[in-house]
Amino acid sequence: MFKIGSQLFTAEGPRAVERIAAFGAGIFLDLKFHDIPNTVAGAVRAAAGLPGVALVNVHASGGLEMMQAAARAVAGLRRRPRVLAVTILTSLDAAALRRIGISGSPRSRAVALARLAQKAGLDGVVCSAHELQAIRSTCGPRFLTVVPGIRPAAAARGDQSRTATPAQAIRNGADYLVIGRPITEAHDPRTAAQAILDEIANS
Repeated sequence: MFKIGSQLFTAEGPRAVERIAAFGAGIFLDLKFHDIPNTVAGAVRAAAGLPGVALVNVHASGGLEMMQAAARAVAGLRRRPRVLAVTILTSLDAAALRRIGISGSPRSRAVALARLAQKAGLDGVVCSAHELQAIRSTCGPRFLTVVPGIRPAAAARGDQSRTATPAQAIRNGADYLVIGRPITEAHDPRTAAQAILDEIANS
């Protein structure tokens, strides 16, 4: 599956989705919608109409009503993407959360937001590997988990605070891993991607 984030979508728009969908791969449209319920519902509905979109996400911090609107926007569609909620960005640690007025640990906040997303009728969450097991325990094995902040052991962390290796995330129960810069910034992206696949296979 290919992830299309805000940088590519801002530059190229739906054309990027159409061109990548033509390869036959699924698309994770990672635009993290966060607005009033009506606006988010419209955005999710528009995303669902793009070719190849299998996953789309919203920010759980938008609240219960916003997430419910996102779930309703795709309910009943013949080809429905799964809708995920972003819990706590992997660039944030406890100190960063405190600076924006959020108390508690990233784990406790991520679990609470995952529970709220499940109550809203969403299909799963985007969370770091550090919260995976707690979310699995709270929300059950069928609740989808997509894990960013993946860094092979030798890779730089960059702006990420809560990272894990591919093997660690798989062992913790991730359904999907989001792997960007360790591949896109590698001298040989194909070799870097294969090394990650080998690590996962041996985990």
